[in-house]
Amino acid sequence: MDIPITFLGTSQAIPTAKRNHTAILLQYDNENILIDCGEGTQRQFRKARLNPCKLTRLLITHWHGDHILGIAGLFQTLLLNGYNRTLHVYGPRGTKHNLNALLDLLVPYNKIPLVVTEVENGKFLETKDFFIESIPLKHSIPAVAYSFVEKERIRIKKDKLRKYKIPNSPIIGEIQKGKDIILNGKKIKASELTYKTEQKKITIILDTKINPNCYEIAKDSDLLITEAVYLNNEKELADLHEHLTAEQAGDIAKKSKSKKLILAHLSQRYDCNEKAVLAEARKKFKNVVIAEDLMSVVV
Repeated sequence: MDIPITFLGTSQAIPTAKRNHTAILLQYDNENILIDCGEGTQRQFRKARLNPCKLTRLLITHWHGDHILGIAGLFQTLLLNGYNRTLHVYGPRGTKHNLNALLDLLVPYNKIPLVVTEVENGKFLETKDFFIESIPLKHSIPAVAYSFVEKERIRIKKDKLRKYKIPNSPIIGEIQKGKDIILNGKKIKASELTYKTEQKKITIILDTKINPNCYEIAKDSDLLITEAVYLNNEKELADLHEHLTAEQAGDIAKKSKSKKLILAHLSQRYDCNEKAVLAEARKKFKNVVIAEDLMSVVV
């Protein structure tokens, strides 16, 4: 299944004329999963012609302002537009306390139904089609990276069902298990009626200094999204402020055997020199692009 990803915001701590604060939307079947919600995210939804009332989950990487200050405004928009779901919110240690404090201060009425889960290391959500896992990062406050993984699946060839006039019945379940069937006295092989979709993995690594967990969570990603806040000539600053350089991002992509790298969460200092950011990442990994606000990709 195609997995659309929309970059609603791609700046670092200070927004620029062309980059809003960080927010990334991942869509999968009936799931609309927002990763971080920087200031102005609700307006970015409008500019991208996306409906925020379809949100099902919010994943918070950490509680610095440029990643969460859009939450209150987004929630107010949901309330005023008749949001009728329960929103599932995930984040690192402290998320329950921080979210309650934010909403008590800024959205003091008619709160939308929330289920809040604090995550740390490992798989925290699983359905028959996908799972999401997290891993701790090295930042000044608790922070996590996320991977969304679509499971390998056996899928039915609908045209073959029509050809053989196979009814919508428990027999479909048997076919999906790889079992041959007998229909009208004729044996039909499951392999003729099915095809396999490979696993897809999308990993998001935002604010962190370089550390082994970056490589672990990114392993075998079809798409790796990372921050790239500094260039290599400011590596000491990157380490001091616990961020990645563009070259380190490329190194994570290379050593994790990821297929594609997208750089996001870019500093205003490189607003007129993004080619340098791209060039440094490409020293380590060739298949890399820089995200732009409202850019969409399909995995």
